[in-house]
Amino acid sequence: MGVAIRTAGDGDRELLVRLLDEAFQDDPVSGWVFPGTEYRRTTHHRLMGAFTDIVLAVGRIDVTEDGSACALWMSVPADDHDAGDPADDEGPVQVRQAVDPENERVEVIGRLTAGAHPTGRAHEYLWMIGVAPGRQGEGLGTALIGSVLDRCDREGLPAYLEASSVRSRLLYERLGFAPAGEPLQLPDGPRMWPMWREPRTP
Repeated sequence: MGVAIRTAGDGDRELLVRLLDEAFQDDPVSGWVFPGTEYRRTTHHRLMGAFTDIVLAVGRIDVTEDGSACALWMSVPADDHDAGDPADDEGPVQVRQAVDPENERVEVIGRLTAGAHPTGRAHEYLWMIGVAPGRQGEGLGTALIGSVLDRCDREGLPAYLEASSVRSRLLYERLGFAPAGEPLQLPDGPRMWPMWREPRTP
């Protein structure tokens, strides 16, 4: 299936935030960070906005031409995995203050993912990928990820991500990702699975 993909720009911010907000409303991790349907509906978009702003500034966002799916990527150098990442020492605090100052879980999740992030090797980091709820299961996510993984294979770069659900973990396994250490256990909440993919050689 041919999926037209382009690189998003600042003018796409509203589209991206809305798409990510809708895609992750029922995600287990989003449900833990923002418990309660009404609370999540009125606040979750702020976190998606913070993530979008960071990646638009220092990373790359790929989006399908029809706006139904997007993927947020960061190129992480070998010597400084947290450059521009909200999961560095000050990042989680800053994101919490910008998104929901009274919600410590916004900060907790940033620190947990930062602590698990591999260091010492340059890699592509799939921060998150969102597909509109009515379009899931059509292969859009696979197409978005696959275009970057093809480049990783050509350039000899590994890739890394944290899966936020069993369903997404199984998708990533099919794309060549494998568990990278123990799952992250959110306090009184769901698990996340750090996953690593070595580049494939022709």
